[in-house]
Amino acid sequence: MKNTHLLLLAMISTLALNAAPEKVDKVKLKIEYPEPLVKGTEIPKGQKNLEKSRAKGSAPAPFMIPKGCSNLAEEKYVTASDEDPSEGDLDMIVDGDADGNEYVQLKSGLQWVQIDLEEIAQLYAIQLWHYHAEARVYYDIIIQVSDDPDFLEGVTTIFNNDHDNSSGLGKGTDKNYIEEFYGKTIDAKGVKGQHVRFYSKGSSGDKANHYIEIQIHGKEVKK
Repeated sequence: MKNTHLLLLAMISTLALNAAPEKVDKVKLKIEYPEPLVKGTEIPKGQKNLEKSRAKGSAPAPFMIPKGCSNLAEEKYVTASDEDPSEGDLDMIVDGDADGNEYVQLKSGLQWVQIDLEEIAQLYAIQLWHYHAEARVYYDIIIQVSDDPDFLEGVTTIFNNDHDNSSGLGKGTDKNYIEEFYGKTIDAKGVKGQHVRFYSKGSSGDKANHYIEIQIHGKEVKK
């Protein structure tokens, strides 16, 4: 009788392991792109670790996210390592407008902006625009998520193109990319957290750090 019971438990466990994963309905991430400002096909020279360019004139491939996601960053509270930007106001970063003529400028060196989503959420896509009125590459772009507003514990990195660890946050494997009006779509991989921090360390254009718009697409975690 005991052996039969153990065999039954083993069969149930096997069935559970082999069960098909729950199907998640996905939809195309819808992004309202700003007006393109760069004329021609200029590319910054001598850039290392650069991702492969798309075919001329082609848009990024569609990015799929679970149905029911929204931009959780819009109108949320933004803080920064540079508390007094020389251009723009921090709330412009989450105003829903990616117009390349309006930007926030932080001082040189490693700087960050941080968005408080107010509640723990499950994140699926980040849409990020730095200054895109000219073709340039921003360096040491690192995106981290945490429940800790000081990012001292429980930190998950979802993007890091600091390939030589010059910023001291770990060596990244993601590629550098050229800024454009399409921005950059980054897979957030379903990570959960309340605070999202975005680092950068100057660009091929100058040493300052510029942010135009950040969108964080996901769902609030049900309590």
